[in-house]
Amino acid sequence: MQAETVKRIARQCGFELAGVARAEPPADFARYEEWVASGMAGEMRYLTGRRAEVRRDPRELLAGARSVICVGKLYNRAAPAPSPDQAVVSRYAWGEDYHDFLRAGLERMVEQLRAIEPFEWKICVDTVPLLERSLARLAGLGWIGRNTCLINEPLGSWFFLGEIVTSLVLEPDSPPPDRCGTCTRCIDACPTEALVPSGEGWTLDARRCISYLTIELRGPIPVEQRSALGAHVFGCDICQDVCPWNKDAPAYEAGDPFAPRLEDLAALSGDDFRLKFGKSAISRAKYSGLLRNVAVAMGNSGLEEFREPLARMTRHPDPLVAEHADWALSRLRP
Repeated sequence: MQAETVKRIARQCGFELAGVARAEPPADFARYEEWVASGMAGEMRYLTGRRAEVRRDPRELLAGARSVICVGKLYNRAAPAPSPDQAVVSRYAWGEDYHDFLRAGLERMVEQLRAIEPFEWKICVDTVPLLERSLARLAGLGWIGRNTCLINEPLGSWFFLGEIVTSLVLEPDSPPPDRCGTCTRCIDACPTEALVPSGEGWTLDARRCISYLTIELRGPIPVEQRSALGAHVFGCDICQDVCPWNKDAPAYEAGDPFAPRLEDLAALSGDDFRLKFGKSAISRAKYSGLLRNVAVAMGNSGLEEFREPLARMTRHPDPLVAEHADWALSRLRP
């Protein structure tokens, strides 16, 4: 099968980017090992231990693998105008859970490709232990920027990534050159200084990243980092917002941005949360985690109108929520 046939079918299945990498250990694995050993993964145990070792070689996922088909799905939308009473939610979580529609698109690809030639395969989204950004770079989809995102010229970095590890022997693509140049806008803009020097480049200390603090961290947010979160309640797009390569990035679709009122989120019951976000990536934060983040955002707003909802949250049965609400309430006091 020709690689161009694979790319054509990928586009037909809704992916804006597609390329091929060899199914072999990426050189970046040594850097990944160093990152894990430094503790920068924080509490994300799915990135450490045995699952870290599996990332060494795609053939750990499929013994007969010869190629990795890498695809990118655009998710950019226009950001809302900032309002102090609204929550900030990362763009990728505005719609349905991306795992579902990425997998559906990859399944359509497999079906169409197998109609041409039989092969073995394994579909991967980001829940599978694979160094997907490294493989996507090798497949020619983009370079890995200083913000650690995969950046495509000219489409930017607003992409979900997915892969098909396959026994097909396909002509591999070549990685593009790094085009960050001397730009440090993402580093300068990060409120928590999560992008840190590493060797000759930069890496992400996840323990300081707003996305990690609002999604992956299950316990209390360190007090010294709470004020830097601003109104973020789920994820963060700052390092992509300021990237010059995203200046003219195309929008995936029209429609209103998702910027819920903080007070509405604070009033959610557990059942409300499951009903509203059960099929959304926001469910990853868990009910108590979202309320924890909402309390911090209310405190950072400094708005007097949040005094009453925060006072109610200080009596929440979950001590994690109550403690953060108490901290937030203290930020409103004269």
